[in-house]
Amino acid sequence: MGYQTDAVHAGQHPDETTGAVIVPIFQTATYAQEAPAVHKGYEYGRTGNPTRLALEKNLAALERGQFAYAFSSGMAATSTISQLLKAGDHVVCTANVYGGTARYFRQVMGPFGLQFDLADTSQLANLERVWRQETKMLFVETPTNPLLIISDLRALAKFCHDRQALLVVDNTFMSPYFQRPLELGADIVVHSTTKFINGHSDVVGGIIVTNRAEIAERLAFLQNAVGAVPSPFDCWLVLRATKTLPLRMRQINANAITIAEFLSREKRLQKVYYPGLKNHPQHDLARRQQLDPYGQPGFGGMISFDLPDFDSAKRFLTGIKLFTLAESLGGVESLICHPTSMTHASVPPAERRRIGLSDGLVRLAVGIEDVEDLIADLQEGLAKL
Repeated sequence: MGYQTDAVHAGQHPDETTGAVIVPIFQTATYAQEAPAVHKGYEYGRTGNPTRLALEKNLAALERGQFAYAFSSGMAATSTISQLLKAGDHVVCTANVYGGTARYFRQVMGPFGLQFDLADTSQLANLERVWRQETKMLFVETPTNPLLIISDLRALAKFCHDRQALLVVDNTFMSPYFQRPLELGADIVVHSTTKFINGHSDVVGGIIVTNRAEIAERLAFLQNAVGAVPSPFDCWLVLRATKTLPLRMRQINANAITIAEFLSREKRLQKVYYPGLKNHPQHDLARRQQLDPYGQPGFGGMISFDLPDFDSAKRFLTGIKLFTLAESLGGVESLICHPTSMTHASVPPAERRRIGLSDGLVRLAVGIEDVEDLIADLQEGLAKL
C-alpha cells in the first residue's frame, strides 16, 4: 500500500473484542494464562504488549523493514545496539554525532572494553585511517547533529559489508519519511522516536528496525532481558502521531527551505548549514539520498548557522519569542538551541573545535507554524545583533 496509507493503518486493526478503530492502551503488567505455559501470546508486560507490538509493526512498515523493537528512549535503543558487541570490539562513529551518543560509547561502554573512534564518515578515506581488524560496527548519523554533514549510505554499506562489519544509521534527523537507510544497504536503523516520529514533544522513546533475522532475534532477546521498554501509553501516543508523519514532514520541510533561503541572504550570519541550499557541499548527495516515498527530495527541518561568538548568540536568543529555547527537536512547534551549552555540552571543548562546532552556533528545529511568523521572529533576534 501507499506510504500515507501505511502510516495510518500498518500494524493496526479494529479491536476484536469491541471493534474499537484505534488500538487500545493495554495498560497491564501481566496476562492471565489458561494453563501453565498456555496463553494468548502474551505473558508479561516487559516481554510483550499489544499496543507496543502495533507500534513496532507500524514503524517497521514505515522504515521498509521486517522487524522493529521499541524502547524507552533513543539512548536505550543505542545502548541495546551496543550490546550486540563484546569486549575488545571496535566501533567507528560519525564525528559530529549527537553528544549523548559519543558520551555513551566513550564513558559507558569504554570501561566495559568496547573500543571507540570518531571519524568524519562523509569521506571513506577517513574510515580507512581508523579502521581496524577488530572493527565490527560503523555507527553513522546523517545528516549530523548539528552541522548537517551528510554521509553516502550506499557507499558506506558496501565499505562495511566488504569488511564484515555492521552499518548502523541514526535516522532521527530525517525520519522514515525522507530517508530509509535499509533501502540503501544499512543493517540497522535507530531513531529517537521522541523527535520527528512522535512530533508532539510529549513522549521520550526509541526504535530499532532491521531486515536481518539473526540480528532481530538478538534484539528481541535484549529487549526482554534488559527491559528498557516503553509504557503502553507512550506507545499509543507515538502510534497516534505516526498517522500524521507524512503531513507534518512535508510542512516542516517546506518551512525549513523557506527559512534557510532567508537566512542565506542575511549578511550578519557567518555561515548557514542546510542540505537544501545549493551551496551546501553535499546538496547533490542529499537530493539523491534523502527522498520521500514518492521519489521527491526532502531536506528536513534542521538548520544551523554561525554567529561570531557566544555573546552574539546570547544576544540573538534574547530577541526570540516564537521559537522556544529548548533542547530536542522534531515537534510541531519550532525550537531553538545553543548546542555548545545545551545538546553538546558533554562534548569536550577540544573535540568541539576539531569538528567545527563553534560557540556562536545556533540550531533551529523548524515546526509547522506559518513560515512568515517564524521569519519575523528570527528578524527580531537578528535585530539584537
